This record gives sequence, structure tokens and C-alpha cells, in this order.
Amino acid sequence: MRLILNVLWLVLSGFWLFLGYLGAGVVLCILILTIPWGIASFRIGLYALWPFGREIVPKPTAGVGSFLGNVVWVILAGWWLALGHIITGLALCITIIGIPLGIANFKLVPVSLMPLGKEVREIRRGGPFDRTLAG
Repeated sequence: MRLILNVLWLVLSGFWLFLGYLGAGVVLCILILTIPWGIASFRIGLYALWPFGREIVPKPTAGVGSFLGNVVWVILAGWWLALGHIITGLALCITIIGIPLGIANFKLVPVSLMPLGKEVREIRRGGPFDRTLAG
């Protein structure tokens, strides 16, 4: 099921959202001072490309620096990436098949506004075909 959702996501919105994050990351990497925000943009962009089966969790070591960095992020790139998720989510919710993808877009809005202090990790389900638990 994850594969089907990821392929639909990739075709309907994931690729375009990834390009938005990629563009923001390239622009932010031009200046040395904003490279950490560029790296965060690439990390969240890769998540936005193929999100199902992964989750975003807070880093336990994140502190005040992440908060201040997120304030700068919202000013530089976060607001228009969040706007892209909202517009794409609304467009996907027009059809019944697109509703789960639209909801996933809405779940990405807080991450697009505050990516620092977060990390992406695989979801482990623990079923009989889960290779992550073997060995």
C-alpha cells in the first residue's frame, strides 16, 4: 500500500514539491551563512518526494538554536513552501482518490514552516515481511 501511495504522491504532487524544496536549498546554499537552511531544505525535500513509510520526529538535542533558525527559515523560504503544500492539498482533496494525499500535504505544512530540530526516520511496522527486524 505504501508503494501505491508513494507512486501516486510522486506523480500528483511529490515531484513538484521536491523541485520547490530543491530550488530553495540551492538558493540558500549560495551564501555560506544560510547553508544549514539549504541542507534542511534538501532533507525535507527528499521526504516530500517519497513520504509514505517514513515519519518526521523531533530531535532530542534540538534547542533554542533550532527555534531561532526556524524563525529565519520562515522568513527566507518556509512561508511559500507551506503555501505550496496548502494549495496542492486543496487541489488533491477535490477527488476522492486524492483526499489521503491532500491530508498528507496538510501534515507537511508544519514541517515546511519549521524544519530545523526535526529528523526523518523509517517507520518499522514489524510484520512477517519486514526486513528491518531480521538480522
